[in-house]
Amino acid sequence: MLREFLTQVKGIQDEILSLHELAKIDQMNERICYLETKFNNTSWKDHNPEELQEYARLKQKYDKYYGITYLYDDLLLLTNCAIDDGEDPDWILPDLRMDYDYIVKEIQEMKLAAMFTGKYDACDVILNIHAGAGGKEAQDWCLMLLKMYTGWCAKHDFQMNILDWQDGEDNSVLKSVSIEIKGENVYGLLSAETGVHRLVRVSPFDSQNRRHTSFAAVEVMPIVEQDPSVVIDMKDVRVDTFRSSGKGGQHVNKTESAVRLTHIPSGVVVACQQERSQHQNKEKALKMLLAKLVAIKEKEHYDTLAEINSDKGKIEWGNQIRSYVFMPYQMVKDHRTNFQSSNVQGVMDGKIDEFIKAYLMEFGQK
Repeated sequence: MLREFLTQVKGIQDEILSLHELAKIDQMNERICYLETKFNNTSWKDHNPEELQEYARLKQKYDKYYGITYLYDDLLLLTNCAIDDGEDPDWILPDLRMDYDYIVKEIQEMKLAAMFTGKYDACDVILNIHAGAGGKEAQDWCLMLLKMYTGWCAKHDFQMNILDWQDGEDNSVLKSVSIEIKGENVYGLLSAETGVHRLVRVSPFDSQNRRHTSFAAVEVMPIVEQDPSVVIDMKDVRVDTFRSSGKGGQHVNKTESAVRLTHIPSGVVVACQQERSQHQNKEKALKMLLAKLVAIKEKEHYDTLAEINSDKGKIEWGNQIRSYVFMPYQMVKDHRTNFQSSNVQGVMDGKIDEFIKAYLMEFGQK
């Protein structure tokens, strides 16, 4: 048993070499050495804050990689010693397997992080959820997806704020919502969620307990302070104000503090009612508009902004990226990667990392 396990352990070496190339460890080391030399030759008062942040980020990744190699060397040595000493496999193998599983997990996490080399991968995001046709059933599905992403954010200690909330047929369901999510590589992770999500279940709103299919669209957009490729001329933006509704408390409803911006050339509409002041909501809405236009620019297969905006309405059968089936069986399946899970409740509680990883492993290489 130990010799079979030793073969498994030796297989990690190929994964480490692959990670070394994927994460560009040699180039990383060169950059770290350059920054260290620069810091040593200048006063701390003259250090560039952005370069200090870059150094800390690179050093953390570099140290993690070599931490993995040290753990691998230790595991290889311990396994060989156990074989040479004739150790009882039942006694020592569980501990060795625990170390093996930890190393494999760390390698996979580093491989995933190494994929975040896109222009906006490190950005925070604005995530929009829109209910499809189907009235209250689809609007309840929209609310369920919001709870799913809320759970996912909590698991990662990401900060989440609701920017805009539109009630459905009543305030127990949700027609649409815009949320801001802040955290490490959030756009790189959540870009996998963009698309139509399909729900199949016995509707709690159907007195005859019939099975219903509902759809909701998820949009994920990077938050950027500015982008040379996208310039917003305020002459092209119509500004409307209105009273806040939905989540936000009674205070915000007393004045027309909410702001809606319409970008006339593209037809893109965004709204924000998170803040108490109209000025703050306008600033947030402008960030949302920029994020939307940047996301549109990223889609190279569209020729015009208007074409992208018109495509948004197809929240229907045949366009779904993922199906969540509660009845007649329980299964969540991503149609792009074919990754699936029977733990439907776990997924709805926010356990979607395996779906994200499967997508990035298949499509995430830049």
